[in-house]
Amino acid sequence: MSVPPPSAEARSAAAERLAGLATPPGALGRLGELSVWVAATQGAVPPAPISNVRAVIFAGDHGVSDHGVSAFPKSITPAMVRTFLRGRAGVSVLAAQHDVSVRVLDLGVDDDLAGVDAAVTAYKIRRGSGAIHLEDALSPEETRAAIAAGETVAAEEIAAGAQLLISGDMGIGNTTPAAALIAASFGLPAAEVAGRGTGVDEDGLARKISVIQQALDRAGDRSADPVDTLTALGSADLAASAGFMAAAARAGVPVLLDGVISVAAGVMADRLAPGAAAWFAAGHRSTEPAQTLALDKLGLEPLLDLGMRLGEGSGAVAAVPLIRSAALLLADVALLADL
Repeated sequence: MSVPPPSAEARSAAAERLAGLATPPGALGRLGELSVWVAATQGAVPPAPISNVRAVIFAGDHGVSDHGVSAFPKSITPAMVRTFLRGRAGVSVLAAQHDVSVRVLDLGVDDDLAGVDAAVTAYKIRRGSGAIHLEDALSPEETRAAIAAGETVAAEEIAAGAQLLISGDMGIGNTTPAAALIAASFGLPAAEVAGRGTGVDEDGLARKISVIQQALDRAGDRSADPVDTLTALGSADLAASAGFMAAAARAGVPVLLDGVISVAAGVMADRLAPGAAAWFAAGHRSTEPAQTLALDKLGLEPLLDLGMRLGEGSGAVAAVPLIRSAALLLADVALLADL
């Protein structure tokens, strides 16, 4: 089913209010445009302050990490899950600075995560996903279960009062399936979407391009269907993230996208729920070429361009103050008519 866009009436009223603020025409630039989008997503002019921002990190491992596409071993994934839980990861520091709730979930980490709170593994689909150039990432049943898990998590976060959602990621090797999903969705060759991820050298990049192209060739025309695409080329964490974003859009809650993993899941969310992308804003531009290509296709311009490639939802969290500022500017700046 298609997703209705944010309120056209609120968008029009917000644009009219923006034009009437006691500022020179166009002086607020992107912040002014952002304020109109926020008002449209809330269906209210002026928009309410954005106080409840909630990020969910979907963690999982990927079979391609055993095939030379990453600069780090997959043992980093469970270690980082524990680091999130201690509040010591990059996104944790930014989230504490900007009052953003962070939740981490294991959808497909190749580890039992012994001793970790059961809530973290409550939605686990499997240990690791298949090496996509050799086999499907998931079974069709696992794909549907992962999408449903993401939808459920979105409903939980919305019930907790979320006004803005962020989908973060953790998983060594995850830029490879993310790039493959973007390539398959837009008919692009591997050489155009492959980036250096965690920092692979020239040989590593060549291997990554080869793996992605093999995966695309293996998937063939299955790329025409979003669930089949996620089954062949995705992973449990990416499928859950896509379900999470699609459910948010259906519920009328906006999503702030992060790097290439988040954007790939956003592309798939828009395929699962056509029109969902109207509820998305791009937090930042990462260094991965697939992210920029996908954002262009979705018609989204990043708010920040800091050369970040950390993932975790960090770039989106760094952009949260801009979203909050945009809403407050439209609400609190005096109107020319009142001077």
